[in-house]
Amino acid sequence: MSDTNTRVKERINFCIKEGLWEQVPKFFAELHPADIGEIINNANPQDQTRLFDLIDDDIKPDVLAELDDRAEADILEDMTAEEISDIVEEMAPDDAADLLGEMEKERSAEILSLMEDADSEEVRELLQYGEDTAGGIMTSDFVAAHSGMTSAEAIEHIGSLDLDEPFYNLYVIDSENKLIGSVQIWELLKKTNRNLPLSKIANDEPIYVHTNADQEEVARIAAKYDLSSLPVLDWQNKLVGRITVDDIMDVIEEEASEDIFKLAGSSDVELEYTSPFSACRARLPWLLITLATGFITSIILTRFDEHLKVASIGALIAFVPIIMGMGGNTGIQSSTLIIRGIALGASHSKRIRRIIVHEMIAGTTMGLICGSAIGLWAHFLLSGKGEHPGIAPTYLAFTVAVALFSAMTFAAVFGALVPVLLDRIKIDPAIASGPFVTSSNDIFALLIYYGVTIAMIGATHLN
Repeated sequence: MSDTNTRVKERINFCIKEGLWEQVPKFFAELHPADIGEIINNANPQDQTRLFDLIDDDIKPDVLAELDDRAEADILEDMTAEEISDIVEEMAPDDAADLLGEMEKERSAEILSLMEDADSEEVRELLQYGEDTAGGIMTSDFVAAHSGMTSAEAIEHIGSLDLDEPFYNLYVIDSENKLIGSVQIWELLKKTNRNLPLSKIANDEPIYVHTNADQEEVARIAAKYDLSSLPVLDWQNKLVGRITVDDIMDVIEEEASEDIFKLAGSSDVELEYTSPFSACRARLPWLLITLATGFITSIILTRFDEHLKVASIGALIAFVPIIMGMGGNTGIQSSTLIIRGIALGASHSKRIRRIIVHEMIAGTTMGLICGSAIGLWAHFLLSGKGEHPGIAPTYLAFTVAVALFSAMTFAAVFGALVPVLLDRIKIDPAIASGPFVTSSNDIFALLIYYGVTIAMIGATHLN
């Protein structure tokens, strides 16, 4: 952001604070629609509609496309269907479809009926696709030419079009509107290509997606091949749209945000909540699940404590938090690595197996190192205690060491396998690092500690 933009934004915020509304429009005129959208998003809800009304009508469609869901909903709520239709007609088809798709069906239908037939038809076609699919995020605003055209004819054709968005690739189609290939604009401008048909200079192995492709797959393909746009085909392999780089970046941000919220046991919908009680409704189910697993942990700990006291080796209780904490952290590290690998497409290759094996070896190695360290520390602590008659401190320390080694090794394998299994049954693997699985790791670590202790000390000491 330039210093000029920063100063203009500061002046606008000052005008809002002091109630100098009549001065705001002249400052808005100096800003990009994205900057104006940012100002409105950060403004108090009671000021957002007033600020939007002060924007020049020519850029209202662009600003509306930059608003977050909450600001957009509040502003549209105060507008008539006629006012909204006038703005939507000037928006890019994909942005218009996104906006209308978030409204109630009755209101969106009313707005569509007020729009020009050509504009409303474009938007209706986009609304038939799922929100998170390639069809749902594509725009029907693309440039195509028939394969028999020469480069010179294609340039003439492009010059006659009234385009709303920039483009860098000309899509080459046949008589049935099926995609043959694509040509970059700089290829069209070469003198040597002027008289050649597009079929001769087009890339005959174009990268494309179908309308039902998941938006996450779209982002992965675009990132893999460094694409600025991606053609979209219907079930008949006919060209119906393209996905532009701005929408691809939005998908990447949306998917990343979604995964981050899932790791915390929440949802990105929570960003739209203004009430703390709404936030509680979003978070409480996950916390209650965590609490339920805590009940299980408390039962195990109670039984563990009773047995150790009977055996007069209650000092081992002091190592429970370490065993649980190290097991939980190891599991989170493994699951995070696997989830990231799946997000990058590793689940569709042999690479995922290598990652799992890698995590098994890493978990075993880390367990060996940390187990040895805690064994030495436990021996130091227990050597001065006299509450474990008949059981040498060295033996108790060895018990703690083996328990930690076992817990960390198991957690690494468990953390690696759960995301893979969830992905196989079509459940988002991001939930594998949520509160539920984290608590599960605690339970397993405690059971392992309990089991190892019984096995190492011997049943005769615990009865």
